[in-house]
Amino acid sequence: ALEVMDFKNALEQFQNLVEKMITRKTKECSGVCTKDDDEIDYDKFYTTTRTLFGPAVKDHNVQAFFRKIMSNPDERPEWLEIFGCFIGESDGSSSQLKENMVLLVSGKQQITHSVVKRKDVIKGIVKVPVLDFTITASQKGVLTVFNNQRKSFFSYFFYFHQDTAWITGCDFLPHLKFVVAVTESTVIVWDYKSKESKNDGFVIKPMKNCLLCVCTVTTSDDLAKDSILMGDDKGYVYLLTLTSDDFIMKQCKAEKESQFKIVDSEALNIVKRKLHDDWVGKVKYIPALKRFGSCSTDRINSMVLDDIKRLEDNLPVKEFSVPKGVNAFTYCGKAKVIVTGG
Repeated sequence: ALEVMDFKNALEQFQNLVEKMITRKTKECSGVCTKDDDEIDYDKFYTTTRTLFGPAVKDHNVQAFFRKIMSNPDERPEWLEIFGCFIGESDGSSSQLKENMVLLVSGKQQITHSVVKRKDVIKGIVKVPVLDFTITASQKGVLTVFNNQRKSFFSYFFYFHQDTAWITGCDFLPHLKFVVAVTESTVIVWDYKSKESKNDGFVIKPMKNCLLCVCTVTTSDDLAKDSILMGDDKGYVYLLTLTSDDFIMKQCKAEKESQFKIVDSEALNIVKRKLHDDWVGKVKYIPALKRFGSCSTDRINSMVLDDIKRLEDNLPVKEFSVPKGVNAFTYCGKAKVIVTGG
């Protein structure tokens, strides 16, 4: 506790020092600076920073931080940068891979391959520890699988939806070994392992409401099927179970070679229940609790946490309200608490 208090005090003094530097530099630029103003040159800044944080800060980070303030006082740097947490590219030197005394800073690799195009953003990032890779989904339809071990692209796929619908979330189906993503009006199931074509997969449509989020449900040991939860803009939560047979039977419906095959949503057993009176911001299955959770900006039914069987019946669900609703939540198994963010 004392160490935390000491660090907070040192951080506060450091931030005051930076404010003084920015104030003086601003006055210099406007020509109103006087000789009486306290000048803070690099030597004074370096000595003060070293006194506050000790060997936790490196010389090159102190120099970079000082130059950033002096060159553009309007662009205020974050205090984390003094510990080197925003180094653009790692050169792999051993000094950068050591643990920092204040913050744990790991080595980073910058991906030079263009994952998304201009005016596109990442909407979902999913870690798959068992297979040691990471999946990303961009808003305009780029699904990418990164191999973490090789620090390179394992495979990638560009999907431009015909209806210009944006991707709103993604996850991984552990049994079927597919990537699943939802757009505003469809469900995409992508076979990333296919070597014949990057466009090997299925599009489930139509979906009546706008889908906003998706997650995998890990309850069954059946290796031939996976289940997913989805939330939409009308407050509905969906449960969709997919089996290998669902895709084998529909493979003949592709319009062209190397196109995603269309699967009629009416042919699938999709269970849904209205749990909220506003947008469903997030759905998540929590294996430790054997419960699913869904949250919404709905101030009355802000969050639901219950057995997944409640989606198939009309029994009351465990819910609670939060003023202005809930935008996100997570579960900590060690502390056995659920944390929500509004």
